Amino acid sequence: MKKLLTISTATLLLAGSAYAFAQAGGYSGPSNAATAAPAGYAGPSSVPLMTAKDLLAKGKDDQYVKLKGKLLNHKGGEEYEFADASGKITVEIDAKRFPAGVKIDHTTLVELTGEFDKETFGESTLDVKQIVIAP
Repeated sequence: MKKLLTISTATLLLAGSAYAFAQAGGYSGPSNAATAAPAGYAGPSSVPLMTAKDLLAKGKDDQYVKLKGKLLNHKGGEEYEFADASGKITVEIDAKRFPAGVKIDHTTLVELTGEFDKETFGESTLDVKQIVIAP
């Protein structure tokens, strides 16, 4: 019975590791990150491209949107000042969201996808989920 239990446990561990290996994918080049970035969907999207001005004026809380422009400066912590031709908005970007090995500065055109955090009082922000260098 003990031998059967040992064989069953070993089989489950091997199957689980094979499944995890088969699921791995995405970026496989040089990285400073401890783990590889997950693969992401790159096809058409219904997430609207908006301007900073329209987002602040018409955006709804928890709405997913895209903005195309530049990160003007780092305000501290996870906060950055983003600007496009229409205006400026504060965006929150976790360090892990920046593409590995890519330099982004105030002259780099980026496309940000994220969730709008509309505040009744105080400053509304965009919680960035993805950063892509704009074509």
